[in-house]
Amino acid sequence: MKRLTTAVVTLTLLLWSAGCQRGSQPSSNKPTIALVLKTLNNPFFIDMKKGAEDTAAKLGVNLIVQAAEREVDVDKQMQIIENLIQSKVSALCVTPSGSKEVVPAIVKANRAAIPVVIVDTRVDPQSLNQAGGQVAGFIGSDNFEGGKLAGEFIVKRLGGKGKVAILEGIPGHETGDSRLKGLHSAFEGHPDIQIVASQTANWERDQGYNVFQNILQSHPDVQALFACSDLMALGAVEAIAAAKKTGTIVVVGFDAFSEAREAVQKGTMDATIAQSPYEMGSRAVENAYHLLKGEKIDEDVSVKIQLITK
Repeated sequence: MKRLTTAVVTLTLLLWSAGCQRGSQPSSNKPTIALVLKTLNNPFFIDMKKGAEDTAAKLGVNLIVQAAEREVDVDKQMQIIENLIQSKVSALCVTPSGSKEVVPAIVKANRAAIPVVIVDTRVDPQSLNQAGGQVAGFIGSDNFEGGKLAGEFIVKRLGGKGKVAILEGIPGHETGDSRLKGLHSAFEGHPDIQIVASQTANWERDQGYNVFQNILQSHPDVQALFACSDLMALGAVEAIAAAKKTGTIVVVGFDAFSEAREAVQKGTMDATIAQSPYEMGSRAVENAYHLLKGEKIDEDVSVKIQLITK
């Protein structure tokens, strides 16, 4: 009787263990594509997630979407990617929080034969080449052109003369750096456009408020602001309102998510640069799917970009 009881217990434990293992795996033999975003606290990336989800449903693939809590948390994003590699996802789509920092994770994915599609922010090519890493393709907008459009708008609104402040993204981040280069290119040939302050607010709304509040104290005569993201721009709009200067400073953001569009309509912001995050997410999953089928994809896909004004 004791032997029978032991056998029953052993069999029960084996069945329970097998059930747990099945539960940790995808519910079917469909390929699993992982989308690793910088954060899900930003409407831009929420739209990207929606595009990826809709396309994954159409193609019949499993989709995992994960992100760090903050865009500046590069280490957390690296940990997420490494965990996904260990879980043996079929393909990775990544919006890098660090253009250089993400390279070791890409190399690990390469070694595991997991194709990598980069979205929104380019990987630093020199760092990637030195590490012997490879990405299958890039999907994103032309951030240089977006910055240039913003700069041209500011020049026109100021009549070619005035004091401008800038809220930068994360220092050394390809996305923000390209937008800044585009902005500066628009200011070339306009010596009377003076940049009085250019400081990082790390893509965050509360930092946009605090940093621009300090800029207003140091440069109360500033006439225009370019923020490398709408979250920072909206924080600055709050600082402008607190200083009772709404309507006196030209404010241009970047991303054109719904709240920024509403601010443009109300007149608290003057313009924002529209990207297409939904399309980016959709195209990322689509391209990963084609790679898994052994098909070729375009190595560089540009999505549309445009200036949004009232």
